[in-house]
Amino acid sequence: MALAVGTLPEHATGTVARPSPPEGGSEFTPLLRDIKGQGLLERRTGWYVRTIAVNALCLAAVVTGMALIGGSWWVLALAPLLAVLGARTAFIGHDAGHAQITGNRTVSRVIGLIHGNLLLGMSYGWWNDKHNRHHANPNHIEKDPDVAADVLVFTSKQAATRVGFRGWLTRHQAWLFFPLTLLEGLALKMYGFQDLRRQSPRERRVEGSLLVAHVVGYVALLLTTMPLGHALAFAALHQALFGLHLGMAFAPNHKGMEMPDPDGDKWGHLRRQVLTSRNIKGGALTDWFLGGLNYQIEHHLFPSMPRPHLRLAQPMVKAHCRQVGIPFVETGLVDSYRQALRHMYEVGEPLRADI
Repeated sequence: MALAVGTLPEHATGTVARPSPPEGGSEFTPLLRDIKGQGLLERRTGWYVRTIAVNALCLAAVVTGMALIGGSWWVLALAPLLAVLGARTAFIGHDAGHAQITGNRTVSRVIGLIHGNLLLGMSYGWWNDKHNRHHANPNHIEKDPDVAADVLVFTSKQAATRVGFRGWLTRHQAWLFFPLTLLEGLALKMYGFQDLRRQSPRERRVEGSLLVAHVVGYVALLLTTMPLGHALAFAALHQALFGLHLGMAFAPNHKGMEMPDPDGDKWGHLRRQVLTSRNIKGGALTDWFLGGLNYQIEHHLFPSMPRPHLRLAQPMVKAHCRQVGIPFVETGLVDSYRQALRHMYEVGEPLRADI
């Protein structure tokens, strides 16, 4: 499948194979050398300090607003704001997990635990383990946990085994995707508590205590600032919109992109990351809404690159991909959802045909 730079990929429902890069050394090394030469891997500690401080102040302002107007149904207007700030909080935890903020592992872990476990009720240890495995082998059906068969499936082989209720989910998964993201906030909390069994006793004590502190603090905040009915409505709206926001940020990145053939040629780092990822075009608002994940290709090539440097690296990455003949896929935000949903729809097609 030959593609020009910037064109859209075909949406196969299985794995695809690509020829190996020509002999003569790594395709990635020259790009890495140029990126380092521009200082784009150097950390932006000041930028992150400001980002964390602004996010904390905004969270405090929303909590204050909840205390002031909690007796009125107008308090529900603050739930979307808290959901958006929750996504900002998750993006900070994400960057800490990739050592973008600091090279000190202890400090990175503390930032991750605060923004993940304490503020969101999402296990930093669980997410970091899962996300690092995803980065190592994106879209690899046997190695990437993000494309393992679960509620959704991503290949026709996975779909062929689905029966009963799971088969119904697969048949309609394209239509159900965004409604299901409304439950993502609660699912992330559940996965975190489940993962405590995997962790060492010391990690379990730290992570578990912070997860419990989040739940207790969240419930206490709601019940002390508003009546029970308001609190239930606020929690439902907040958690649903938080999950939707995260789903909208992560959905465009890899769904519908190429999937390495486990039995085919091994791809080098450049091909493994570029061919399986898509970028989202847009300006400052897109960067803010997606937390820098719209530069998915650059992020996967250089996971420790600070978020504000990703847009600066994009022209260099795009030019290098053109030079070595590797497709660099980018599209608009709406079209990225269309591509991802079309892929999920095509995966479920055989089950619909059997009805």
